[in-house]
Amino acid sequence: MRFIGTVIEKLQRHPKRIVFPEGDEPRVLQAARQFHSLRLGAPILLGDRAKIKNIAADLNLSLEGIRIINPAESEDLENFAHRFELLRRSKGIKAREAREMILQPNFYGAMMVAMHQADGFVSGTHQASGSVLRPLFQIIKVAPQATTASSCQVMEVEDTRFGENGVLFMGDCGVIPEPTVEQLADIAVSTAQLSRHLLGVRPRVALLSFSTKGSATHPSIGRVQAATALAQQRAQQKNFEADFDGELQVDSAIVPEIAARKLSDSKVAGRANVLIFPDLNSGNIASKLVRHVSRANAYGQILLGLDRPAADVSRGSNAHDILGVAAIVGVQATAYNLLFPGAGEKLPGE
Repeated sequence: MRFIGTVIEKLQRHPKRIVFPEGDEPRVLQAARQFHSLRLGAPILLGDRAKIKNIAADLNLSLEGIRIINPAESEDLENFAHRFELLRRSKGIKAREAREMILQPNFYGAMMVAMHQADGFVSGTHQASGSVLRPLFQIIKVAPQATTASSCQVMEVEDTRFGENGVLFMGDCGVIPEPTVEQLADIAVSTAQLSRHLLGVRPRVALLSFSTKGSATHPSIGRVQAATALAQQRAQQKNFEADFDGELQVDSAIVPEIAARKLSDSKVAGRANVLIFPDLNSGNIASKLVRHVSRANAYGQILLGLDRPAADVSRGSNAHDILGVAAIVGVQATAYNLLFPGAGEKLPGE
């Protein structure tokens, strides 16, 4: 709770509205109750009102302060469907199909955020990532000055020697299977920006590989090396202060004693608080391994580079995890234009 406690304190000063499309999921209901009780803002649950009330009663949870919207009964349904039709007209979608899509909670929730009726979106507790990401990419899309939509996992381990007092930002663990050099650089910079926004300290970003500074040869290593140089360049262009180093093996990145033996001069090695994985395989495997073996608190996937704040939580998340993710998304929303300039200025269909 060390890390998420500071995030909660930040959000209490600037409460936000978070939409949870999976309103009848017990873990989501519990997280929404805590979200309101902690004065973090207004939770919005999507789903059948009677069903949600019955589940809340079974859990002995009050729904006071929690807004419930059934998309099928919403006064915004036709407007949302029309805007979605305009967005997808080039793909051949018709009015009836658009309406059917918007009736789905993830599509309705994405449109709420796009239309500024909610400040952030959290879903994924019982759905595959594709069911969460598809509506976001179709409705919210990539922010104007961003070129890559990716994700990161925020991991808090008990051993405070790692990362920043035990907190590590890991990207990308949920979106891009095989990022290009340009995408890997974008992932590094956007993950570093989020870490700076949440932690308030200078990011120390390690771009990871199975090699440390040429200890092995392989085309993938060259890609990481090029991405490291490009990330540093892009950060400088943004006047964003952060340290980048790569390619680094993960032990060289986070263990000072090993870094001292392998590298003589690095601002990142042995002290990294941001870890960038070379592909989705390594990122997803590593994040789940750390979470379960070390019993770490894991918050993600936090989506980066979209036009509005959103997250795709793991199906293994508990109520505390969901609350933490919602708090992070809320804090993102407090200064989202600083993270992604120009985000949120255009409504869907315009």
